[in-house]
Amino acid sequence: MPYPPALIEDLQDRARVLRKNVIISIGKGNFGHLGGSFSAADIVAALFFHKMNIDPKNPKMPNRDRFLLSKGHVAVLQYSALAELGYFPHDELKHTKHIGSMLQGHPDLCKTPGVEASTGSLGQGLSIGLGLALGLRLDGIKSNVYVLVGDGELAEGQIWEAAMAAGIFKTEKLVAILDKNNAQAMGKTEKRFPIDKIGEKWAAFGWRVIEIDGHNMEEIVTALDQSSEADGRPTVIIANTVKGKGFKVAEDHEAGFHNVLLTEELYMQAMALFE
Repeated sequence: MPYPPALIEDLQDRARVLRKNVIISIGKGNFGHLGGSFSAADIVAALFFHKMNIDPKNPKMPNRDRFLLSKGHVAVLQYSALAELGYFPHDELKHTKHIGSMLQGHPDLCKTPGVEASTGSLGQGLSIGLGLALGLRLDGIKSNVYVLVGDGELAEGQIWEAAMAAGIFKTEKLVAILDKNNAQAMGKTEKRFPIDKIGEKWAAFGWRVIEIDGHNMEEIVTALDQSSEADGRPTVIIANTVKGKGFKVAEDHEAGFHNVLLTEELYMQAMALFE
């Protein structure tokens, strides 16, 4: 069933705002993970502003949905969404990675409202998400657990241990979202650590596999809603994305501006796109 055009347009607008907030968070003259934040911005917009049951005024409500950023180096993207929702003042984005700030280089459960787990050591987020989903099931809480994973991260063995266990335990409230932007810190994934038939691998572990264009908002929303249809399996959404999406100079870069020095020129170029 098609979604109202106004909903899709609103979520697209929110994704543009998130990209602008990422630039603000990195700041002029600083290094930051622009590329992976921009590739996942549309997904995060759909999750935080449409799909997830969350309440900024009650961030610890027991029946909330949980979001875990396994690719924790793009914390600036999560912070951008949390600030827009009002978990903390928007002005805090300008203090990202400052000493004593509530917004550090990777998500910190103890510092930032709305963060569900301290992440950043790649490969661990899906295991944490699995544990949360199983714990919620034991408590009789029917909340969803969403884990955003990077494709470079798939080289970590712990990802596949969690995937196997989730299939065995039929953890249907666990949703992995793979930001498949085909690039990592030092270049294209196909040159660094190529992994073929990704969908078939997840399916072999007992997962429902949904593959989408990760920049098509209607496909994103449809996939997220499909993931809530209980069928006894965890779900992986393979989102085909472009690293640095929306900023042409980043899209054309071999590593997609994985961790870029945001010079004054680049900062002004990027801000001009989203003003």
